[in-house]
Amino acid sequence: MARGGAWMAAAAAAAVWWMAAGAGAVWLEIAPSGAKCVSEEIQSNVVVIGDYSVLYEHHHAHPTVAVKVTSPFGDIVHKKENVSVDQFAFTTAEAGNYLACFWVDGEDRGLVVKLNLDWKIGIAAKDWDSVAKKEKIEGVELELLKLEIAVQSIHENLLLLKSKEANMRDVSEKTNARVTWLSVLSLSVCVAVSVLQLWHLQEYFRKKKLI
Repeated sequence: MARGGAWMAAAAAAAVWWMAAGAGAVWLEIAPSGAKCVSEEIQSNVVVIGDYSVLYEHHHAHPTVAVKVTSPFGDIVHKKENVSVDQFAFTTAEAGNYLACFWVDGEDRGLVVKLNLDWKIGIAAKDWDSVAKKEKIEGVELELLKLEIAVQSIHENLLLLKSKEANMRDVSEKTNARVTWLSVLSLSVCVAVSVLQLWHLQEYFRKKKLI
């Protein structure tokens, strides 16, 4: 029974983990003359870890890449040149889109380079081995802790989405109000112009003694 409970806890933790964890591993194919960028929308005060490595397809060539990671405000949080394997790690200072760009540098700039990027965000970037040793927990207790933190992360994401929805609704209502006001103003201008044209025609006909 205990074993079944452990499996259920592990399965639940894995499911919620998948929902809460951000980003993941991707393969990028970088052309010699351009850059390849990956962006991720991240909340503030979130741990981000990115491991990247170049795949060698030519035994005689060892291409390297340059990488630059920028914050939503354009601040550089990580920058490296002439690397084939490296890692960036930081804690987000503000919420928004974080951009990681890679391009080929070094002596083998004429090659198409394939790069693996494993981008871990939030609970996916947490060192659970250290947590288990520090808290002196293992097995089901560790999985339940993962589950608790994952649920908390999902709850925070839902609150963020709710806040964004409220902001979008406010913007939409303000836009609708402005469109309505502009429509009324346009109609008033059209009516005023029509009345002015009618008055002008009447004055013209009176001067010509047509009416």
